[in-house]
Amino acid sequence: MSFLPDFGIFTMGMWSVGLGAVGAAITGIVLANTDLFLSKPEKATLEFLEAIELKTLGSGKILDEASELSCLKPQLSKLGVPLYAVVKEKIGTEVEDFQHYFQGEIFLDEKRSFYGPRKRKMMLSGFFRIGVWQNFFRAWKNGYSGNLEGEGFTLGGVYVIGAGRQGVLLEHREKEFGDKVSLPSVLEAAEKIKPQAS
Repeated sequence: MSFLPDFGIFTMGMWSVGLGAVGAAITGIVLANTDLFLSKPEKATLEFLEAIELKTLGSGKILDEASELSCLKPQLSKLGVPLYAVVKEKIGTEVEDFQHYFQGEIFLDEKRSFYGPRKRKMMLSGFFRIGVWQNFFRAWKNGYSGNLEGEGFTLGGVYVIGAGRQGVLLEHREKEFGDKVSLPSVLEAAEKIKPQAS
């Protein structure tokens, strides 16, 4: 009869707990990189978008995408299609800094309605998504930087809206931070816009 604890059972228990923790961590990372827990976007109708109150901020957080969309300005101008940006907040010189990258009029949506009938946010799972890190490093490599001010969790998107009652011709909603719209898709949708009769 021994009063010493059986270290074999203790060691086996520690290994079991350790392997369980590693398995849970791997499962969490895998699930964070799927769209399983990300709320699905609800399609925005023309009526929904028309009802949104926007404030004009001027002409001019995703600077990389804003810069790329601005490269389409000459082609969009030939088609008679304006380029607009909608931001969710105005903190410090953020909008003025944004104007350096964006060649269009900028509007403020204080109620954040333009971000869809069902607002979509990416919380801490964004830190575990490979695509988010790839997008971050791509933007950083191209000289774009952000800040840690403001709300920062709401996923954005890009709309191409036709003239008059033509409706929404393209709706791109971010699946994760930095998920950019296809520029050829934007041009293709812009070419479908029918000029409005005077």
